[in-house]
Amino acid sequence: MLGKGADKNKRIEMLARLDRFRDLSDDEIHRVVEEATYLTVPDGWALMVEKTPADKAYLILDGEVSVRRDGQQVARVGAGELIGEMALVNHKLRNATVVAETPLEVLHFTDETVKRLNDQIPQFQQALAGASQERSAE
Repeated sequence: MLGKGADKNKRIEMLARLDRFRDLSDDEIHRVVEEATYLTVPDGWALMVEKTPADKAYLILDGEVSVRRDGQQVARVGAGELIGEMALVNHKLRNATVVAETPLEVLHFTDETVKRLNDQIPQFQQALAGASQERSAE
């Protein structure tokens, strides 16, 4: 775990290493980290619930989540994964519940933050769309 005191430079380094964000410049990566809210989440907490409106997305920095549909686990994902972006990109209700299986460190993006970053950084929008497409193909 990065720890509660993890600094922005560490988060910037982590984001820069992710393939999904390889097309972003250093300045754009800084902007993404500045716009997002860094959160720690205890294990057992639901970050989003199936069949609710899409109002946020998360980038997992550390830890793992369980993705559940109709109460059944369909996936377990961890560091480097975006969650919640699919419903935001497609303007639909959530199709899964996401629960922290371990303590998490995440970057939290509100719907407004995503819209702002999409407008300012076209590559960010492409990264979200790419994650959504990958998940749709699974």
